[in-house]
Amino acid sequence: MLGNLGKNLTKTMKKLAGMAIIDEEVVKEVIKDIQRALIQSDVNIKLVLNLSKTIEERSLKEEPPKGITPKEHVIRIVYEELVNLLGEKPAEIEITTKPYKILFVGLQGSGKTTTIAKLSKYLQKKGFNPAVVVSDTWRPAAYEQLRQLTEEMNVPLYGDPDNPDALDLAKKGLEEFKKQDIIIVDTAGRHKEEKDLLDEMEQISKVVKPNEVVLVIDGTIGQQAREQALAFSKTTNIGSIIITKLDGSAKGGGALSAVAEIGAPIKFIGTGEKLDDFEAFDPERFISRLLGMGDIKTLLEKAEEIAQEDVDTESMDALLSGKFTLKDMYSQFEMMNKMGPMQQVMNMLPGMGGKLPKNASQVTEEKLEKYKIMMDSMTDYELTHPEVIKQSRVKRISRGSGMRNEDVKELLKYYNMTKKAIKGFGKRKMGGPLGQMMRQFMH
Repeated sequence: MLGNLGKNLTKTMKKLAGMAIIDEEVVKEVIKDIQRALIQSDVNIKLVLNLSKTIEERSLKEEPPKGITPKEHVIRIVYEELVNLLGEKPAEIEITTKPYKILFVGLQGSGKTTTIAKLSKYLQKKGFNPAVVVSDTWRPAAYEQLRQLTEEMNVPLYGDPDNPDALDLAKKGLEEFKKQDIIIVDTAGRHKEEKDLLDEMEQISKVVKPNEVVLVIDGTIGQQAREQALAFSKTTNIGSIIITKLDGSAKGGGALSAVAEIGAPIKFIGTGEKLDDFEAFDPERFISRLLGMGDIKTLLEKAEEIAQEDVDTESMDALLSGKFTLKDMYSQFEMMNKMGPMQQVMNMLPGMGGKLPKNASQVTEEKLEKYKIMMDSMTDYELTHPEVIKQSRVKRISRGSGMRNEDVKELLKYYNMTKKAIKGFGKRKMGGPLGQMMRQFMH
């Protein structure tokens, strides 16, 4: 997430954790590393300098609380000030009336259409019954794209590609879905210079009378997010913001901090292309992950969602303990599609972000399916005791699955690398004062 920002901040925290003495020189060195990481992620220089000044003053002047070492105190200060930079507290969508009407606005190409589908799925998981109205008459593919996405989830959709009147579409859609819990209204993506579209958005807002206006912003635009949000807020009352495309975006830090600065809360972030790559934005959890402190809350929530879907969660225990067999890994592959890529899961474990070998974390769906076919050709004993699989067994498994010997060896190599990477993670990794502090961050 956020390109190299997380990597660089985690590296800085590790360096700080390894320091024997914390003095002014060490604090200034840490601050320089943080400045470099934030500026590279396109965070506004003025914000970075203010943040640096606060961290330095607090680190050198504040007395560490009882039971906390100076080193841990500085780590906590860095954590708290980065959280403050992104808005401090999470802001949830609160459904206060039914139907609760949400109006979506944003620039062309911001990921608005996909984000509507992601939010619909998120709301479904929360027990709500959303419906979508398409009033975008400028982009012919908008209706078809949303039709395909909502059909998968059984979310009702209203739209008419042959009707050029956006206001009429909005009115009819609201009437159609007046008994739904939530109505999400899509509008045409626009540029802030397009007066016709901005006027149309203002008129649709008057027709819909939304309970909430959501602005979707592309995380790759960095600091420009602030200017964009301000331009939209002049036309309609922006209630919340969703930042998209934060998976690997080099400018994501700039977008997050710029939008947090204008006052409208960031409620959700998009972290990938799949419909499940979407999460409520919580600055504390987000910064915990960026600093390599993990995000156990989100991990457990994902596991809980899976449990509700009747998927085997024993492999989650295996993942957390590092004591898993090939049989556990088979279940884990099933779980991966639900929880997201292995690297995302690892980033939620304290101290584990970035530790999984690249070739072990980037398992494509195609390769994952191939691995499962090979495991179907193994005996129950081989699945629970992978160490017995030597050359003769490799040959039998490859013949039975229609794969090559090299493919079976690759599967075993992947299994051993993954097991080694997470071996030893568990309660003992959470011991000591730093572990106690991480637990405080998570509660």
